[in-house]
Amino acid sequence: MKPFIYLRALRYAEHTVFGVQEGQKFYTDPRYGRRLAYSSGQQVKRSIMETLSDHLNVPFAAITFNWEIDKKGKAEMKEPHSPCDPSFPDQLLGGYMKAEKDSMTVKRRSPLSISAMRPLHPLLGGLERETEAVDFDRSSKPDHHIVKVYQLDDKNNRVEIPHDELNEWLISKNRSLGPKYYNPSGQTRATGLFVNDIAIDLRTLFCVSTNRFEPELFPDIETKLKETGWTQGQNVFGKCLILPIEQRKSIIPALSESLLNWRITSNQARSFSLMETLAIAISDNANQIAFAIRGELREDIEMPAGIPRIDESAKADIFVTPSCSGHVQGSVGSADAIDNAKQKLIDLMMAFDYENQV
Repeated sequence: MKPFIYLRALRYAEHTVFGVQEGQKFYTDPRYGRRLAYSSGQQVKRSIMETLSDHLNVPFAAITFNWEIDKKGKAEMKEPHSPCDPSFPDQLLGGYMKAEKDSMTVKRRSPLSISAMRPLHPLLGGLERETEAVDFDRSSKPDHHIVKVYQLDDKNNRVEIPHDELNEWLISKNRSLGPKYYNPSGQTRATGLFVNDIAIDLRTLFCVSTNRFEPELFPDIETKLKETGWTQGQNVFGKCLILPIEQRKSIIPALSESLLNWRITSNQARSFSLMETLAIAISDNANQIAFAIRGELREDIEMPAGIPRIDESAKADIFVTPSCSGHVQGSVGSADAIDNAKQKLIDLMMAFDYENQV
């Protein structure tokens, strides 16, 4: 059995926002000059880890957030510290690093390599700009809501205008100031067919190196793992500790679920999208999943267009959902497609011999 599993998932996102801190993230495709929405690999990874934690009903490993106050009283945030403890599923699967002055550096690379979620083809997904406004209209019941009007006094202090004075001002100015708030603002939203890829390195999925030259474990954590049933073994990278099979049997179904059913959790409440999965391809060959779900360029029409394609001839297991027929011509899906894909991932991860890799 080959030591890698490659996974590609095709999703449809509609009028949504992948990130909200500074608006929708985008990049410009150099071939078409189009601005394309995307969700970073870090955001996808975070969403997967949150789904995993929820499914296992276990907390994330506790992170230490460090601040330093200088002599002038200014507080500055320093790098947060991870416990670097793979007994926590998010640490085992998500990786960690701790580099601290006058202390050994410990680092574990995640066995999951995760791409950004981006358009399947530059012409199949992008940004839409709207003139959406923040609008709170309660003018249908004006007596139920409170309206306050302020003015600045001679000292630039904000002072509420008394009700009688306000009435006189409204009459004299022929104005109305009702319970309605309107704030126009231009926003961008993501819509289209998006794809993301994940590579699972089975060699390190449940194996943590005990190499002291490039350590993945602090000595006390290594002792703890041995005391809790982790067994000594060896993979292609050298000596390692291996997660007990009972725990693997618990984590593998949850990981399979998380790799397929994660959602961007930072969606704005008013721009939620189901981001439904349309198709999934699983293979031990990265090229084959790229062939299996791809975008093609059609230039035999007046305006070039991107065409989504699901290629059943690829050497990959392909799972198509019923929603796919609304986006990919000729596709026929099944309601249990995602469940079948999940079982395929479980079978592949359970079949790998973690104890006898060399």
